[in-house]
Amino acid sequence: MNLPSSPGPIGVFDSGYGGLTILHQMRQILPQYDYLYLGDNARAPYGSRSFDVVYKFTRQAVGKLFSMGCHLVILACNTASAKALRTIQQNDIPQWDASRRVLGIIRPTAECIGGITRTRHVGILATEGTIRSESYDLEIGKLHPDIKVSGVACPLWAAIVEANEADSPGADYFVKKRITQLMLKDSEIDTIILGCTHYPLLFNSILKYVPRGVKIVPQGEYVANSLKTYLGLHPDIEQAITKTGSVHYLTTENPEKFKESAQVFLHEQIVVENVTLDNL
Repeated sequence: MNLPSSPGPIGVFDSGYGGLTILHQMRQILPQYDYLYLGDNARAPYGSRSFDVVYKFTRQAVGKLFSMGCHLVILACNTASAKALRTIQQNDIPQWDASRRVLGIIRPTAECIGGITRTRHVGILATEGTIRSESYDLEIGKLHPDIKVSGVACPLWAAIVEANEADSPGADYFVKKRITQLMLKDSEIDTIILGCTHYPLLFNSILKYVPRGVKIVPQGEYVANSLKTYLGLHPDIEQAITKTGSVHYLTTENPEKFKESAQVFLHEQIVVENVTLDNL
């Protein structure tokens, strides 16, 4: 793959809209950088897809962002981070360009959790694919072996958010059901990670049903602060990022549909382009 060498934006990839919650926090903490957001909305959701399919789709998206000038891509998608990140880092980056970087959002969340939980019992609410991958269990286990992790898949939560039904009674029913299921697994949980980037939009419903004193951890702030630290430690990558404070949006779906749905996550007018992901 022939990649441009001049500086470019930070690439942010998600299977749909949820990564916009991560992008928002990045722009709050690192407003000086340029960002290029790519949503594979035409093939979302990724949560129930196989490892092979998620890897294939994520590889295509990363390749597209690299070809458009990004030297650093953030997988702002828990499913892609769980099922595709390591293979892309180990197998594809060395073949494409060893100076490029792809980072996920699971490890930054796992790193912070040791300083938040007191009981050392942590819950994960995520998509079926993320729960099945046990990525949070493995990352938290490596960093904090004393922490017990319990996870529950929430297969309808992302769809509820994208349908703009986050504040509906129907949303409350499904939120309560999964939180009850999680707390029955381990009543000592005092910290719950929202392991899908859509779930912060359900925050009001979630707060209704978590037991008193249980902390909720959305990922955006932790991922953004981790990225700030990373760029401070890697000046070669930092210098390869353009800095005009701009953000551009790409989607594999209809741009007008993306704009309409993205209003659930954003509070600004945006311009969106359609892209096709090549079979890299």
